[in-house]
Amino acid sequence: MPHLRSRLVALLAVAGLAPVLALGPAPAGAGAADGAPAVAERDPRRTQRLFVDPLMPAAQQGPAYAAIAKRAQALWLSNEYYPRDQVADVVRAYTSRAEQAGKTPMLVVYAIPDRDCGLHSSGGLPGGDAYKDWVAQVAAGIRGSKPLVVVEPDAIGFYGHDECANGRQRLKLLRTAVRRLDSAGAWVYLDAAHSGWTPYADRARLLKKAGVGLGRGISTNVSNFRRLPREKAYAETLLRELRSEGVTGLRYVVDTSRNGAHRPVDGDVTNPTWARLGRAPRLRFDGRFDATLWVKHPGESDGWFNDGGAAGQWCDLLADRLLGRSDPGPGC
Repeated sequence: MPHLRSRLVALLAVAGLAPVLALGPAPAGAGAADGAPAVAERDPRRTQRLFVDPLMPAAQQGPAYAAIAKRAQALWLSNEYYPRDQVADVVRAYTSRAEQAGKTPMLVVYAIPDRDCGLHSSGGLPGGDAYKDWVAQVAAGIRGSKPLVVVEPDAIGFYGHDECANGRQRLKLLRTAVRRLDSAGAWVYLDAAHSGWTPYADRARLLKKAGVGLGRGISTNVSNFRRLPREKAYAETLLRELRSEGVTGLRYVVDTSRNGAHRPVDGDVTNPTWARLGRAPRLRFDGRFDATLWVKHPGESDGWFNDGGAAGQWCDLLADRLLGRSDPGPGC
């Protein structure tokens, strides 16, 4: 399951960083001779690399964790860390740093009401109106930049579970978020859980109702450990089913931050001792497969299991395990 990000990152993301508004594209035909046809602007996400933010948790831990810190990771946005009156400025500051570096930023929207359905990362905004307003502020911060945005990890996977109280509203709120963020210029990937979260016979139908066709596509395996070939097969299955539902042209990304182990252990998924770093984050554009991403921050705890601390807390021990070190450092 996904978990809240480190409070340190929340503070560093805004400390001393005045927002800089990105300039929009030049008017059609700007710079061309009169009467010459306009040349369409090429989307920079197709040529730029992903943004490696020096304010991510691993970068604060020194050279011992450079193997993690040098990889691009997503900025998680939750209402607990970034309330309505701050989140737009936080997003502008982050996307401006990416623009100055000539790289593509990644964000995660993670604030839906009844988030995580009472588990380790429970919380979210108190109701639908508050969520729509908060997402509108995220969209305002995005406008003028061209980020990748993963929308609400696990929200679709949990749909229909007895412990989740807002099923029908959840799909409407997801649809609102996808539409708003896409209109602001983001490539929006609505989270589709992972291949081991079964049954998923009706998941394509739920994704359609939640507005997946209004965005770029789906994300899978966020904060989980399923191997890349299995996740690609799962994503391709969902996209085929969505085509049969009349939703075409979608693509997908897979979280590979912790799926490098050859033999995942079912049932042991909270700070598992066997997990390893997966394939490096990279935009790939291989058919419908857009990217391997590090959505989860390697080294951050999933909760109070297997020597972890509170969800989102950095632990040397957990990072060392992911790196395959035989002499792991202290726990959280």
